[in-house]
Amino acid sequence: MLKELVEFIVKKLVDKPESVNVSEVTGEQSTIIELRVAPEDLGKVIGKEGRTARSIRTLVHAAASKEHKRAVLEILE
Repeated sequence: MLKELVEFIVKKLVDKPESVNVSEVTGEQSTIIELRVAPEDLGKVIGKEGRTARSIRTLVHAAASKEHKRAVLEILE
């Protein structure tokens, strides 16, 4: 569910939605969601002073805590 949430949000933000790649790595205590976008879309995902990225991370954290889990969003270059 978290993977689909991040994918849905990010695809609406970027110019090249076909280059959005989201993968989910599940560990014992937490889930890591790795996000890759086209280099020219990286600024749109991060936003001014990281506000957009922080907002996406907040949504992921809220959705994960609703399921009594812990999740971390990593934006990879």
